[in-house]
Amino acid sequence: MEIPPPLYIDGPHGRIACRKRDGAGPGLVWLGGFRSDMLGTKASFLYDWASAQGRAFLRFDYSGHGESDGRFEDGAIGDWAGDALAAFDAMTDGPQILIGSSMGGWIATLIAKERAERIAGIIYIAPAPDFTERLMWPSFTEEQRRRMKTEGRLELPSDYSDEPEIITRKLIEDGRKRLVMTGSVPIDCPVRILQGMKDDAVPWRHALAFAEQLTSSDVEIVLTKEGDHRLSTPEDLERLAATLTAFPA
Repeated sequence: MEIPPPLYIDGPHGRIACRKRDGAGPGLVWLGGFRSDMLGTKASFLYDWASAQGRAFLRFDYSGHGESDGRFEDGAIGDWAGDALAAFDAMTDGPQILIGSSMGGWIATLIAKERAERIAGIIYIAPAPDFTERLMWPSFTEEQRRRMKTEGRLELPSDYSDEPEIITRKLIEDGRKRLVMTGSVPIDCPVRILQGMKDDAVPWRHALAFAEQLTSSDVEIVLTKEGDHRLSTPEDLERLAATLTAFPA
């Protein structure tokens, strides 16, 4: 099926590319991961699911990602959260269910803190809140930390692309200003967490630690023993659909 061209809105860091379908609420808002775009497997699956169910659905690219303006290495968590909030405000109405994958889980948490009255629930997929500080920074060698401080960036091999993964000092320092796992996380809506136990990017214990800090009393976690970070197999996608189908109205 031919993919329609994106719509563009003016964001805080240039044009934000969006794709939206109208439908019943609560709407669904897809928040992708680090260096991912809105045409990935899970986002496309969710579009098809929303179409079949007659549900509203929004997906978009952060600045420096996919079809949006900007360079990836110029961005950081606060920038991408600002993009997400701009798309959320401009392209959705009424209650919404946020679906955040990996870094998108961090972004979803930041949005939910800003727009709590409009969040009907959150589905986290391999959530990576605070990953720059809790997962990335501890993995660097002393030499990499020195280069980060003196050169302002690292180029690391990527498991998901032929292009190197560029990690900037800005990303690390900005991440420290956006940490959410510093105590209780004030998320009080229903929450579902899907996490693979063979995730080599976000350990499943990170998801459990995050779940423990959420203030919501309605939190359910599904651990998949053979699941990896992508959680994009047919079985994973069926699990995601079942989670959405059973989600509180």
